[in-house]
Amino acid sequence: MKDFDGDEQRAILPAMSDTTEQPELQEPSLDEQIAAYQREFRDLDPQVEQIVSALGRLNRRMNVAYGRQVAALGISNTEWEVLKTLVLSGAPYRLGPGELAKRLGLTPAAMTHRIDRMAGEGLVTRDRDENNRVRVIVELTDEGRAKWLEAMRMATTFEEDLLQDLSGDERGALGEILIRLLRRVEHEQPDAGGRLTDLD
Repeated sequence: MKDFDGDEQRAILPAMSDTTEQPELQEPSLDEQIAAYQREFRDLDPQVEQIVSALGRLNRRMNVAYGRQVAALGISNTEWEVLKTLVLSGAPYRLGPGELAKRLGLTPAAMTHRIDRMAGEGLVTRDRDENNRVRVIVELTDEGRAKWLEAMRMATTFEEDLLQDLSGDERGALGEILIRLLRRVEHEQPDAGGRLTDLD
């Protein structure tokens, strides 16, 4: 079930004077949320709801943390995704715009806009394929790879801190459980890896 984030909750509040301090809306605890759901929807399984709601909140907060880390490096989440996709393609870290768009679930127009921006920032280059002048190749630059490596170092520190209270056995068990859930979703929703709409 969908949780509304803080921005969405604040958006439905009546407008207040600029001189009036707006109250900080506190997200209900999981127990409070589940109790409210049960009040409104009697068929709810509270155990299932606890699991999926906790996963949703964890994912949202992790995304915020990762976003702050890449922002500190002067790049955006969307730029990070391109860097990651190029690195995952393997050396020499080159892909065509069409392949990048497909892997990221973007339209060609959105991909072109993103590549334009990143090329201007020195994170990637965009050149004609020497063997096929019609084909364009996007390649990771040394600066782009350095940004990716630094982001990975920061993420590793954050992730180790996140899992510090779990033993090795617990981490292994949790990883296996999450992979089983992921495989279930991938089987039931095989087209859900992309986006419903472009983000930029």
